[in-house]
Amino acid sequence: MTTITISEEKFNKVISDVENLIEDVADLLDQDEIAKKRIAEIKANPAIGKSEKELDNYLKKRGVKVG
Repeated sequence: MTTITISEEKFNKVISDVENLIEDVADLLDQDEIAKKRIAEIKANPAIGKSEKELDNYLKKRGVKVG
């Protein structure tokens, strides 16, 4: 097997890059948890998950003039 020599500077840069990637993955996973909580909130109270367009369409069907 061949020996590879890596400078301390390059090694530290690689370690720093890996730490940044790990932080990015943690942020993504946290966003996933936030999304799961929001979905649970919407399931508990579906009205909060409606878009303005959906609400306007609902009102129009009921004969209300919308903007």
